[in-house]
Amino acid sequence: MRASPISVKNGDDMTPEITLLCGTAATIGVLHTLFGPDHYLPFIVMSRARRWSLTRTAVITLLCGIGHVFSSVLLGLVGVAFGIALTRLEAFEGLRGNLAAWLLIGFGLAYFAWGIRHAVRNRPHKHIHAHGDGEQHVHQHVHQSEHSHLHGASSKNLTPWILFTIFVFGPCEPLIPILMYPAARSSMPGMILVASVFALTTITTMLTVVMLSAWGVSFARLGPLERYTHALAGAAICISGLAIQFLGL
Repeated sequence: MRASPISVKNGDDMTPEITLLCGTAATIGVLHTLFGPDHYLPFIVMSRARRWSLTRTAVITLLCGIGHVFSSVLLGLVGVAFGIALTRLEAFEGLRGNLAAWLLIGFGLAYFAWGIRHAVRNRPHKHIHAHGDGEQHVHQHVHQSEHSHLHGASSKNLTPWILFTIFVFGPCEPLIPILMYPAARSSMPGMILVASVFALTTITTMLTVVMLSAWGVSFARLGPLERYTHALAGAAICISGLAIQFLGL
């Protein structure tokens, strides 16, 4: 059954209710980001594996964060404008969440498999060279690394778009039922203000965690495991997707 439209007032933006909801939006924006590893872990591990610069990492994180938040904001605005029952929107958000989690799992598994293949092909090996005077020397090298940036160029360009698509499908579960619908009962500008506070705190928290972690991880040296960074990144992304799907993080 179609719900009757929400009565949206056009009064003072900063009513006590809107002020309270803004504070709630800021708190939820920070906490739901920190407790959701999918909000930052994919960017941290991909930045390390792909050797993205901090600027590139920040831009990709920002764009994915915008897609993540504003897809739910747009859905909430449509729901308020057309009086769609909250239960229907929550069900639709649940479907989006399941799809995003499985996409993250699938991408992580695929990238893990590619990373294993890359590591195997990039296995260092030794060559023995003999000189005319009978002296021999041994040197170790890899063939794949000499061409890895060339062959991996297409996947480097594609990876950010895959992440962006996954994040657009990923819902911000608390935004519509806890923040937007209650705020809409006070005023439309108030609802937009509350949604904006949530968006700002969510994206800012994502950027802060990703940038600090990516900067710190860039100094890590894995030694013999260095060639497995792509596989480790894929495994981490897959695990974050599994945590969302089965642990509700």
